[in-house]
Amino acid sequence: MKTKLCLLYGGKSAEHEVSLETAKAVTGALDFNKYEVYPVYITIEGHWIEGETLTAPVNEVSDLQFETNEAVSALESLAARKYDIIFPLLHGPNGEDGTVQGMLEVMNLPYVGNGVLSSSAGMDKVIMKNIFAQAGLPQVKYVWLTRKAWEHDKEAAYKQAEQKLGYPCFVKPANLGSSVGISKCTNREELDAAYEEAFQFDRKIVVEEGIQAREIEIGLLGNDTPSCSVIGEIIPQTDFYDYKAKYKDGSTALIIPADVPESIQKNMKEMAVTAFQSLDCSGLVRADFFLKENGELVINEINTMPGFTPFSMFPLLWKHTGVDYPALIEKLIELAKERYEEKQQLKYTV
Repeated sequence: MKTKLCLLYGGKSAEHEVSLETAKAVTGALDFNKYEVYPVYITIEGHWIEGETLTAPVNEVSDLQFETNEAVSALESLAARKYDIIFPLLHGPNGEDGTVQGMLEVMNLPYVGNGVLSSSAGMDKVIMKNIFAQAGLPQVKYVWLTRKAWEHDKEAAYKQAEQKLGYPCFVKPANLGSSVGISKCTNREELDAAYEEAFQFDRKIVVEEGIQAREIEIGLLGNDTPSCSVIGEIIPQTDFYDYKAKYKDGSTALIIPADVPESIQKNMKEMAVTAFQSLDCSGLVRADFFLKENGELVINEINTMPGFTPFSMFPLLWKHTGVDYPALIEKLIELAKERYEEKQQLKYTV
C-alpha cells in the first residue's frame, strides 16, 4: 500500500514563490510508485486548498496553484486524517515559524522537519540569538527594537545602533527568511531607509555589526544526534547574499566543498550541533557562519526550513556528502516517522 504523502506549500508569506519552487522540485524527486501524493496549496491570502492527487512530477509552478472553486478544502482532509505524513515545504512566517507545526501537533499528525519550539525560535532572530548566547556560541554584536520604539524616538533608535555597532551594519526583519527586507547601511540616511524597509515585513527588527568575513554554511540532518554535511561557501557578487542574488539573477557562486582548514571544520561542526540541540531541532537545519580572516568563527543563524530545490545550498551540501536529492527526501520522511513514533510513547494521564 502506498504512503499517503501531503505536500504543504505556498503560504501567507513574502516567501510564497520560493515555496512553490520547492514543491515543484520535490515532486520531481518523489517515487510515485511508493507515494500517493496530495498537493495542498496555501494561497497568499491564507486559504488551504487540496488539488487532485499527483501521479507524476509537475512541469510548471502554475500546476500547483488552485482556485477555491476548483478544489476541496484541505483542512477537512487534515481533520479526517486522510494523510499518513505531512511534508511542510513552507518558508517564512505562517509556515516555517511554528504556527503550522502547532496545528499539526494538535491534530496529532506526523510531519517532516522541526517542531513548534525550534521553528518559532529559529524564525525569530532575536530569540535565536538570545538562545545562542546562553549556549555560549560566539556571534557578531547586535541590537534589536520594535516598530513602536522606533516610532516613539527615531533618534534614540539610530543612536543605539551607531554607538554599539557603528557602520557598516545590516538591518533585518526579525521574523523572515530568504534575505527578504535586509539592507546594508554605511550612514544615517541608509539606516533610516533600512528601518523603513525592514518594518514593512515585521514589527521587530535586528541590526547586526558588519564584519569582513567569509560566509560558510553546513547542513544538519537528524533528530537528537544530527549528522553534519560537508561545508559550503557563498561568494556573492553583490554586497551581501540578498533575495535577488539567491533566487533571481544567479549572481552568487556556491563553493562546495569550501576550502576551510580541518581544525575550523571540526569547530564549525561542533558549534552547528550545539546550535541544533540548543533549539531542540529535528529533521533538518542549515547553519550559517562567518569566518574572519584571523580564523575566528562566529555563528550567524540557523534556518529550520532552508531553500530546498536541488540547486539550493542545503541539498547541494548533502549531495556532495553522498546523499542525493531523492535520498534526502526519503531520509527526512524517515526522521519524521521516527520522531512521531517517539512522541506516541508519551503518557497523557497520571
